[in-house]
Order: sequence, then C-alpha cells, then structure tokens
Amino acid sequence: MKLAGIVLCGGQSSRMGQAKAWLPFAGETLLGRVVRLLHSAASPVVVVAAPSQDLPPLPGDVRVVRDAESGRGPLQGVAAGLEALLGQADAAYVSSCDVPFLQPAFVTRIAALVGAHQIAAPDVGGFRHPLAAVYRLDVLDAVRRLLADNQLRFGLLFDCVPTRFVRAEELLGADPDLRSLRNLNTPEDYAAALREAEMLAD
Repeated sequence: MKLAGIVLCGGQSSRMGQAKAWLPFAGETLLGRVVRLLHSAASPVVVVAAPSQDLPPLPGDVRVVRDAESGRGPLQGVAAGLEALLGQADAAYVSSCDVPFLQPAFVTRIAALVGAHQIAAPDVGGFRHPLAAVYRLDVLDAVRRLLADNQLRFGLLFDCVPTRFVRAEELLGADPDLRSLRNLNTPEDYAAALREAEMLAD
C-alpha cells in the first residue's frame, strides 16, 4: 500500500495566542517538525491550510493546498488533502500540526492495521482519534457527501464506511507511551512539551 501524509494546520489558536503552525519547537516550527516526522513514514506529504492562512517555510517537495471553505472544521481539510493526493497514493495518514512527538513507527503501524477497511483510527482512553488515522483515498466520496449535507462530525464518517478502531495495546510496540496522540491545546501543554523535548535531547 502506497501511504501518503496529510497535515491539517487549523488556524489561529485563541488559547495559544498564535497559530500553532508557527510555534517554535526544538529549533524548528511545530508544523515543520510534524511534516518532517510524517515524511519519514509517508510520501508525498500535503499540508492543508485555511484559504488565507500564512504558513512557515516548508520543504520544496511538500505541497500546500487550501480548504475550499473556511470554518468547516477538519473534515473539510481531509477532503482537500485527499483530493490533492488522488492518483499518488492508496491511503493517507492524517495528522494535526500540533503533535511534536509523532513517531514514524506509529504511522506505519496504523497503516498496517487498515486491512480491508477504509479507515483505521485509534480508539484509546475512551476517545477516537480521527487526526491520527489512516484513510484510504476512496473514502473521499463519503467525505464529500457528508460535507454536501453539512454533516461535519467524524463520527458520521466512521459510521458510514468500514472503519477499524485500533486499541492501545495494538500500538504500544510502535509507540510505548503513545506520545503520537499527544497534542498541544494550551500554553501549559506547550511548555511541558518543550521541557520534555529538552530532556530527550540531553
């Protein structure tokens, strides 16, 4: 299976004071770090941004596409990313841009568990993680139908296509602490992640 990558940028974060994509992290931007880590397991990588969103510099082989409409959430971004990858891959790992400890082995493991399903998504700690999941490109038709009906919840997509929910114990061999699922939603999350990155670098 040819695996590509999609990174959704989101927009300005009211909690963080600025767009997460631009946050400095261990000598690179948060977006640049996630793109680099994902690129170790998937190629090509597409970054999806809001129509007028400013992005930090990215490698030349990373394509930037824009949401067709603003304010319609991550499902709209998934549609834009999948459309950009048509003919270039069989499936795509979809990530947010605020997971600085993403493990390439985690990406590979999720992809290996798709099997005959159209989606493989972690179901860990009582939460499903649509932005740490693998989507076959042929799920695009279902995504488009939901968007056309203004149905923007990922749960509806999981209900209408064959989805493999991946348990924590199936992922621990690739990412023992499941740090790939840890995103940064508050200044406190960000500060703690920076401290952890410094300790890991020592």
